[in-house]
Amino acid sequence: MIAKGSLVARRQAPLRRAYLEDPQRAVSVKWAATNAGPGSDVVHSVVEIGKGYGVSQRIGIDRMVGGDHDLPNPADLLCAALAACEDSAIRMIADLLDVLILDLRVEVTGEVDVRGTLAIDRSVKVGFRSMNCHVHLRVPQSTEQPRLAALRKQSEASCVNLDTLRSGVPVAIDFAIETADDESPASSSA
Repeated sequence: MIAKGSLVARRQAPLRRAYLEDPQRAVSVKWAATNAGPGSDVVHSVVEIGKGYGVSQRIGIDRMVGGDHDLPNPADLLCAALAACEDSAIRMIADLLDVLILDLRVEVTGEVDVRGTLAIDRSVKVGFRSMNCHVHLRVPQSTEQPRLAALRKQSEASCVNLDTLRSGVPVAIDFAIETADDESPASSSA
């Protein structure tokens, strides 16, 4: 069922062989970081996304927890990450299955009860209560139904972020705190 002319199949074939021979080569480390120094705005920041891309995103804080709500917030970025991942999985699997995509839109919404974040009610979960991923896909009428069923099943099964959210992943936090001499604008201008 994999299309012979598939760009994805051609690119993945040598990778699949290499990963079968050496599974450690299949491990990919993802990265993002923020950096806030003296004078940083308490409700805004910048997150650098991926090493070597030179891509960063300004972020803000949701008004429901005291922010200005003028930029995407971390919860928005989580929704964006799921939408982007599902979109990518669908496009790649469609290429493998020789399914022509005329239009694709992936919309993710998530519901958070901020009483958890604000520690107002300890019984309220801090994280998302639910997330919904709506996929709108338009294909030619002549597309075979078994291919579309395979597209849906395989794209859902191969979406890294969807699997992570559904099954969870251990997250370790290394919280290093160092102290420095107190510096205030009044003492440093003397």
